[in-house]
Amino acid sequence: MFKDILREYRRLDDAIVMRLNRANASMRDQDRLHGSNANETLQDQACVQIWRELVGNWKRRTQLIEYCVGVVDQSLKEKQAALLDGDQDPVSTRKTQGGIFEDEVKRTQVRKELSVDAIVQRRSMEAFRARCQFFVPPTGNDEARKMWDVAHR
Repeated sequence: MFKDILREYRRLDDAIVMRLNRANASMRDQDRLHGSNANETLQDQACVQIWRELVGNWKRRTQLIEYCVGVVDQSLKEKQAALLDGDQDPVSTRKTQGGIFEDEVKRTQVRKELSVDAIVQRRSMEAFRARCQFFVPPTGNDEARKMWDVAHR
């Protein structure tokens, strides 16, 4: 289920170029219907819209992964404490040891998702910057600004 949720969240990143095209077309349609916003170009408006979607999606994914890491870590601590307690029979001890190994494997897999997510974000940022070359993130969102700064290193 964890992988399925991440896959769903990563769809925006996987379709970044198509999303930029659609956002641009949507802004052109809005411009035709409602008139032009003289302060921003249509491209700028589309970039701001996609940027907000990307940042929101990245935050949700990071929160999900960190939550899962926390759950696995808590389970691991509980099992390790039970093992150290020494009040278990040999069968229960062996079962707890197996649970610890299983949780360590899960923790490693979930933490690897943070690395995978960083790669996905970097790739999306490259595509975004290729289309939105003059984009500067809106002020007021320090976390989004930090993501922007990290991507420009």
